[in-house]
Amino acid sequence: MNQKIHPAILCGGSGTRLWPLSRRSHPKQLLSLLEPHTLLQATARRFADTARFAPPVALCGDDYRFIIGEQIRAAGLTPGAIILEPEGRNTGPAAAVASLWARRQDPDALVLLSPSDHVIGDLPAFHAALDRAAETARSSGSLVTFGIRPDKPETGYGYIEAGDPLPGGGAFAVRRFVEKPDAATARGYVDGGRYLWNSGLFLFRAADFLAELKRLEPAMLAACEAAVDKARIDLDFVRLDEESFAAAPSNSIDYAVMEKTERAVVIPVSMGWSDVGSWSALRDVADKDAAGNAIWGDVIAIDTKDSLVRSDGPLVVTFGLANVVVVATKDAVLVSSAEAAQDLKTVVSRLEDLEREETRAHPRVFRPWGWFETMDLGPGFKVKRLAVKPGQRLSLQSHRHRAEHWVVVSGKAEVTCDDRTMTLCANQSTYIPAGTTHRLGNSGDAELHIIEVQSGGYLGEDDIVRFDDIYGRS
Repeated sequence: MNQKIHPAILCGGSGTRLWPLSRRSHPKQLLSLLEPHTLLQATARRFADTARFAPPVALCGDDYRFIIGEQIRAAGLTPGAIILEPEGRNTGPAAAVASLWARRQDPDALVLLSPSDHVIGDLPAFHAALDRAAETARSSGSLVTFGIRPDKPETGYGYIEAGDPLPGGGAFAVRRFVEKPDAATARGYVDGGRYLWNSGLFLFRAADFLAELKRLEPAMLAACEAAVDKARIDLDFVRLDEESFAAAPSNSIDYAVMEKTERAVVIPVSMGWSDVGSWSALRDVADKDAAGNAIWGDVIAIDTKDSLVRSDGPLVVTFGLANVVVVATKDAVLVSSAEAAQDLKTVVSRLEDLEREETRAHPRVFRPWGWFETMDLGPGFKVKRLAVKPGQRLSLQSHRHRAEHWVVVSGKAEVTCDDRTMTLCANQSTYIPAGTTHRLGNSGDAELHIIEVQSGGYLGEDDIVRFDDIYGRS
């Protein structure tokens, strides 16, 4: 293959059906659900073949920019760009931006639009389907999607009905896209043989997609063109113009283009695919023990079968259970039947109505310099553990309402406190009074760990004034 494919990885989505592990501040694509890589890293690694692929481009929101860049690089790849969407506008505008960006690199670019949170178990089958799709897109100007051959009735997926075969074999015209069906309809789809699961993967020439978008959704294209033309570079990121991008109609690529165009083509494929949209779906693709259980963490399963049990915190013991989901984190525990776990969005909505913090953030919060974790909290005090990566440092900052005590557990800390700079090692400590300009950095070769004790009348994370920041947040 001479012409490279330009992968565009869509990094949005909250993954609420995988609560309590997936949360708004750290959604499922950033999690290691199937070791050793996160779903995002596993996605990026599919594009490691530099003979077949150009460097992947990631599209994401501002809150996830640092961790997405870090995870892709940790997977052994250098992203071609990390494009920041000022707000979520669905996959239609994302596809437009990806195509506009790829066309700048290559006027004849082939774009692969890929979700960041799917599992593909058979990589050779995936690459073979891409090769067939690339040839189809180049030769006929088709907009290709990939249909998964269903092995069971599934009410959680959309379907694609395949029409007439195209010359050359392996590809079919799309007769129609179908919304998620009820159980009886899904059974009929599987038995009929013409229906495929909608994978959410698309491949097309950028020029062909943009031409169809101009015909079908001209306002969307115009807004995205302005957002890309007015974009600015911020550190390692490309920031789309906020006002222009907000003007783009919020619509999926399916509704905006694929369901209306006559160029839609589907390639059926069996490649061990799952969107990992629920705990039951994760159980289906995970390794299981002799009793059919998928188990992670400190778990003892006694007389338990066909279940998913995971602990990222305390010891979890199950006894006399079947077909259940049990997930424990440090601050929440989910116990559900496997069937009910499909509807976990309802549970999360209820928790959000109750304004439970557990739907938004984990106890461990990731930052570009490392992470922090709240260990204890009470009236007038908060205890946190901080880990700072080698060579990194927090912003130069002050707090109006709180003082801080820092105790170094391991590593070497470089501490700035007003006009003084000091180096602290393990078992040494310092005090930062309220209103003091200060900064914490890691001047050593190993990760720095400190215990921070905050005291004061207000301990919110928004009590911060930044004066200087190497990550551009000041």
